[in-house]
Amino acid sequence: MGGICDGRVAIVTGAGRGIGREHALEFARQGARVVVNDLGTGREGEGRSAGPALEVVEEIRDLGGRAVANSDDVTEWGGAARLVKTALSAFGRLDILVNNAGFVRDRMLVSMTEQEWDDVIRVHLKGHFLPLRHAAAHWRERSEAGDSVDARVINTSSGAGLFGGVGQGNHSAATAGVVALGQVAAAELGHYGVTVNTIVPAARTRMTGEALTATTGPADGFDAEAGPEGGFDVAHPANIAPLVAWLGSAGSRHVTGRVFEVEGGSISLADGWRHGPRADRGARWDPADIGDAVAKLLVDTPDPEPVRGAPSS
Repeated sequence: MGGICDGRVAIVTGAGRGIGREHALEFARQGARVVVNDLGTGREGEGRSAGPALEVVEEIRDLGGRAVANSDDVTEWGGAARLVKTALSAFGRLDILVNNAGFVRDRMLVSMTEQEWDDVIRVHLKGHFLPLRHAAAHWRERSEAGDSVDARVINTSSGAGLFGGVGQGNHSAATAGVVALGQVAAAELGHYGVTVNTIVPAARTRMTGEALTATTGPADGFDAEAGPEGGFDVAHPANIAPLVAWLGSAGSRHVTGRVFEVEGGSISLADGWRHGPRADRGARWDPADIGDAVAKLLVDTPDPEPVRGAPSS
């Protein structure tokens, strides 16, 4: 198999199902050797099984590609370290890390439990940091030894991470943290030949729940080019993979620190926080004067994007 990732080695976390599965398959089609990482848990996080990762490995081998399965927990220091070592042991190198593992525990803030908060922060945010930490240490070691490093990290945030989501305070905070982590990593790791970008995908998966399924059908069993009624299935998770494959390729080395929204056939760049209008009186403010100053700043500043699911005014 050959393509834009020919000869490269990719790790994809959460690759047993949904979007991660499609990433792994697309990397294989593009010539990469793939480490398929997945815990194989149920929808509610129960149990563990090597089955989903092994099934994807078999699919890749049926395509003529090369892949190995890994069932380590990326939220554990040792598990993330073993994941990186799996790539090095199986294929002798690592060029691409796709952090994709995640789940949701949606609840309004007044009802959310401490465990629901901790679990989502752990899986999304810590589950991004630890594989990135161990992969980055490997690439730094290679770079400092004089090797030419041309590596890629692709992180996964969400619309809730960019704009917030009602009933998703934990998920919003965790995936917003993923964006910030990616910006810092891009700045720190460029010196070693590593680019870091973040995607914000919209697709129908187990994690997105029944809302998309009710209108577009189940994710399994549909071709990305043919929806339930024979048209283009904009919600199919396979639509996300081409961008990720390109971001993992040598041809994307000039792109780093960016956030891409991707859905169906649409790709856009999200524009993050920027300094806005300023009022500076050159001395300490009197609290009584601040209201007028803020009113003028609000006139010169666009309204923020609405929080997803918030009542319209």
